[in-house]
Amino acid sequence: MQQESQNTMQRAIPQEAFDWYDEYAHGLITRREFMSRLSGIVALGFTMTTLTSALMPNYALAEQVSFNDPAIKATYAKFDSPKGSGECQGYLVVPREINGQAPVVLVVHENRGLNPYIKDVARRLAAKGYVAFAPDALYPLGGYPGNDDEGRAMQKSMERRKIEEDFIAAASFLKSHQVSNGKLGAVGFCFGGYIVNMLAATIPEQLDAGVPFYGTPAAMELQENVKGPLLLQFAGLDKRVNATWAEYEKQLKANGATYTAHFYDGVNHGFHNDSTGRYAETEAELAWDRTLTFFKQHLS
Repeated sequence: MQQESQNTMQRAIPQEAFDWYDEYAHGLITRREFMSRLSGIVALGFTMTTLTSALMPNYALAEQVSFNDPAIKATYAKFDSPKGSGECQGYLVVPREINGQAPVVLVVHENRGLNPYIKDVARRLAAKGYVAFAPDALYPLGGYPGNDDEGRAMQKSMERRKIEEDFIAAASFLKSHQVSNGKLGAVGFCFGGYIVNMLAATIPEQLDAGVPFYGTPAAMELQENVKGPLLLQFAGLDKRVNATWAEYEKQLKANGATYTAHFYDGVNHGFHNDSTGRYAETEAELAWDRTLTFFKQHLS
């Protein structure tokens, strides 16, 4: 019932509000400007509570697999990033019924640190038999602070190059982990989608399967290194990210890279995130089923 109500709000609220949230979440407008724009919609008969409830995350909704699930074991693990931030940490989730070794998947968060939604994605993967590792880029600053606004500001204050090196180091740590079968996958969302594309361009021989959800490409000078395989997931209404695809696809074709791209019509950037009103259940489940099939094909 709660999800049905959330979907109803998403249909009723003008698309402009979701576009403004995307601009705000990616630092293109301030929170003050975002709220000022929303006040114009309030004049159309919406309450500010309704609008913010639909647009802002509610992480109580984002638990499909409990950390107490008997099929998994969730802990934290540290790793070294000598070219990045030094000591780093991530959320490591392992299937309890693991016979020797298993394929491993790096899970990369958005531009606000390791929030509950991303932890749940890691648990979902572990419940399907993968060893999942979700690093927290904010660990050098004390870790995800408990709310997205602070997390976003913290991540923005960090050096981008060091964050990238931290995820490269995390990929190496995970691929060589004692429970790894040597096959490395990566899935990321928003900023995390960018990181997956970056990994595909910087460590193409180590990454066996990458799934960027609504992520921009790596720097132009790196794109010629991408070999794939990649499964790229795009939101149909995501003008900002989708504008980068034509040139990126041209480069992938020139590389002879292995890739498949899916566009999901009528959904917003962040449609897989089930903690917000941007969540589109049908498209999210289809995209996730495709992700699991892709990982099974390339990592098993």
